[in-house]
Amino acid sequence: MNNTIQHIAADPTYQGKQEFTITVYTENRIGILNRISIIFSKRKINIESLNTSSTEIEGIHRFNILINESYEVVRKLARQIEKQVEVLKVYFNTNDQIIWQELALYKVPTTEITEKVTVERLLRQYGASAVVIRQDYTVFAVTGHKEETDALVKALEPYSLIEFVRSARVAIIKESAGFHEKLKEFEAVEPGEELVKNEFLDEGDKVFTM
Repeated sequence: MNNTIQHIAADPTYQGKQEFTITVYTENRIGILNRISIIFSKRKINIESLNTSSTEIEGIHRFNILINESYEVVRKLARQIEKQVEVLKVYFNTNDQIIWQELALYKVPTTEITEKVTVERLLRQYGASAVVIRQDYTVFAVTGHKEETDALVKALEPYSLIEFVRSARVAIIKESAGFHEKLKEFEAVEPGEELVKNEFLDEGDKVFTM
C-alpha cells in the first residue's frame, strides 16, 4: 500500500512545532498499541492524547494520537508507524483539517448549584448536562475543545469544584471519504488471497492420532 499517508499543510512554510492528530487504522490485534507506543518513546515524543476505538468496519480499529511536533518529524513518524504489519493506513492532519471534540466531566457540590444561581447560569452557558445528581455532589458533562473545557474549570474553581477529568481527543478528517471506501480501493489493487481449504481438516483423527 504505497502513498497512503495524507497531509495537506495549513502553512507549508511553517517549520515549528504545532498540534497534529495522527489517525491510524489497524487490524484488531493484541500488542499493536504497545508497538505503536514504543515508536513514540524511542524518539522521545510525548503523546498529548490517545484514543482508540472500533470503526464502521468490523475488525478494524482506529487510533487518534495527538502530538505537538514539526511537520517533518510527524511525517517520518507516520511512515514508521505504517511499517507495522497490522497497520492499514495512516493520516496526519493539523487542527484546521479535522473536526474534533473532547468530553469533560465536572464534579460540583450540589449545594453550590441549588443555592447559587450564578453556577446554574454558568453551566447553561457552557452547555453542560447533568450526568449524576446526588445529595452531596452533581456530575456534569461538557463536550468541546480543550480551551472551552479548561475555561469552565477556571470558572468553577470559586464554587468548590471537587473533581475534573477530560477524555482523549476524538477526531474525523474533514476531507476523508471514509476508510471503508479506501479499503475497497486497496482490495481492488491488492486483492486478498482466497481461502484454501485444508485437505486434512476433515481427517483430524487420522492425522493427529499417535
